[in-house]
This record gives sequence, C-alpha cells and structure tokens, in this order.
Amino acid sequence: MNHILKHIPVMKEEIIQALEIKKNGIYIDSTFGMGGHSKEILKKLGKHGRLYSLDKDPLSYAIGKNIQDSRFHIINQNFSKLLDYAQNNQIIGKVHGIIFDLGVSSMQLDNAQRGFSFKQDGPLDMRMNPQSGISAADWLFYSNTKEIAFVLKTFGEERFAKKIAHAIKYFSNIKKITSTLELANIIKKAIPIKHPFKHPARKSFQAIRIYINQELEEIKKALDSTLKILKPGGRILIISFHSLEDRIAKKFITYNSKKAIVPYGMPITEKQLKKLKICKLQMINRILPSQKEINYNPRARSSILRIAEIKQ
Repeated sequence: MNHILKHIPVMKEEIIQALEIKKNGIYIDSTFGMGGHSKEILKKLGKHGRLYSLDKDPLSYAIGKNIQDSRFHIINQNFSKLLDYAQNNQIIGKVHGIIFDLGVSSMQLDNAQRGFSFKQDGPLDMRMNPQSGISAADWLFYSNTKEIAFVLKTFGEERFAKKIAHAIKYFSNIKKITSTLELANIIKKAIPIKHPFKHPARKSFQAIRIYINQELEEIKKALDSTLKILKPGGRILIISFHSLEDRIAKKFITYNSKKAIVPYGMPITEKQLKKLKICKLQMINRILPSQKEINYNPRARSSILRIAEIKQ
C-alpha cells in the first residue's frame, strides 16, 4: 500500500507548538487519518496524559487500533459525534486541546479504489466510510439535473454547474456513470473554458464529495460541541483546505468571540445578564504553511490553520 507511505501531516510542527501540550493533559484528535498528528502528541504526553481520537474511515480506524499505547483511545465514528464520545469517556470540560484536520486525506486521495481522485480511474464512490450512505455513482444516477447543479454550485463554487449537470444527466440516461475517469471526462468536455494549471473536474469532485459525506454540516456540529468539551484555557485548532471549510471555522470563532451588547440605559437583572451570550472564545492566531512545507508537501498549499482558546 504505497499510498500510505506518502502521507505527510500538514503543519505538524505548528500544530504541536500551538497546542502547548501539558504532560498530563487530555487531548482529542478528531480526524485521526494516518495518525501523523496523534503520534506527535503522544511523544509529548507524560504517563498520565490521554489522547482520544475519532475517524469515520474504517481503514484509518484500523491503523489507529494498531497503536499499542494505554494513553491512546480511538473510535470509528464521525466527528459530529464528538460530544457523545467525550461524555462516554467522562472528559466534558476537562480537555486541553482539540484538533480538526479537515477535508480528504492523502490515503483516500491516492487510493484510486476509494473513488476520490479525478486523475486515477476507480469506482465512483467518494464515501469516507464505504460501509454507510450512498455512493457518488448512485447519487448522480438517481438525482435530477437541478439537484446536481445545486450541489456543484453550492459546494464546489463551480461557475459552469448547470452545463456540467446537464452533461452528467445526458450520459447517465444512456449508461450509469460508475468510474471516476468516466465522470472526469464528462466534466472536462462540458466546461467551455479551461484553467491552464487546474484540472476541470477539481471543483465538481470536491462538491460531490462534500455533499455525499455531509462534511460541512458535520463540521458545524463538531465545532459547536468543542465549547462544552474544552476546559477554560483549552485550545481548538482547525486546519481547512478550501474556502467553504475556512469560512465555517472563521465564522465559528468570530461569533463565539463576540460579547453580548446591551443598549445603554436598558434595565437588566443579573439573571437576565447570565442568559445573554458571553464571549466564549479568543482568537489566538491564523497560520499559513511555509514555502518550505509547500515545496515538500504541495497539498499543504491551500491549507489554513486557525487557533482559538476558551476564555478563562
């Protein structure tokens, strides 16, 4: 499985530094992937420290189960279930740091059989957990032109969404589209203007993948749960790889960093004041990958790391 060997964690050093790891602290890696960030955290933890992890991908979970360390626990679950996981392990309000490394992993992209790649041929699947939900092939076959165009425009910001959707339905009415290169070629032919350096199917594949896995809704739910899970002074780290993810991360931090506004002179009781939204987060930093990292790992090019801290 050569694709596994190519995996490079994005902004690994920046993540570890920003976490400010305490030897006996409690941490959560909500997107285990290949375990690059988890393994670095374990190196910094003392014997009483704990690291919890989640990943919806069965292969990632299997890799995590191979880590023989009593301080480490992993579950095969979506990170939208983060609050339930924390409650089951009795760590609500006790966690020092949580990582979100969003998007699709190198392991998933490089394995053509997972159906994420528009450059390699494989079954048109795109599910992060192939054992649940509907595949991209089935969704495209059963959806109408309007539904497909909406997904391509909303989750891929594709300007030619309608043209691509019409082309997809035209071909799927003749024969079900079942392979990644088959879909990529249909998209390529449907787009009238090509970018010289970007694959024409890139945005459409991103959009379909996000929709199939309900990624954006999962991110919103998971981020909201961190406010209950983290202890005062605990940190949340979010790595995003496209504008839709980063917009959610930025909005979450900005919204929860605002103080309640009470009009001057308005009478208000102490009980009413407590019910008002009070600033919960503090923005710490926004970090972009170094040129050195981009040269070494081109997939880090579009990444953005946002760091926030629970108010003490």
